[in-house]
Amino acid sequence: MNIGMIAHDAKKKLMQNFCIAYRGILSKNTLYATGTTGRLIEEVTNLNVHKYLAGHLGGEQQLGSQIEHNQIDMVIFLRDPLTKKSHEPDVNNIFQLCDKHNIPLATNLATAELLIKALDRGDLDWRELYKV
Repeated sequence: MNIGMIAHDAKKKLMQNFCIAYRGILSKNTLYATGTTGRLIEEVTNLNVHKYLAGHLGGEQQLGSQIEHNQIDMVIFLRDPLTKKSHEPDVNNIFQLCDKHNIPLATNLATAELLIKALDRGDLDWRELYKV
């Protein structure tokens, strides 16, 4: 499965800890992340991450393009709801695209853990039907 990963600045450490905790599951999948998030994940896990540009420089748009082309199966977007972002339209676009294309989306740690455990159990294998 292809997993898109984004974390706002206030959530980057949380994303690193999440990836450390679920390294075994994540290592069986292909990871895509915005630039800084991807680099930070690689530093603590030694996982290979395909990195886009930084989110505010177009990385979220790059991820959105992959979602539109049905090349992402799940998105973990640990966002900071308390800080308004200058690139808020790109952030909202990710949510809309995931809804439109039936891409499971986690925006907080609780949901991210549910999705990653579901992935490990095979509960998301139905995504393969969308790739045909």
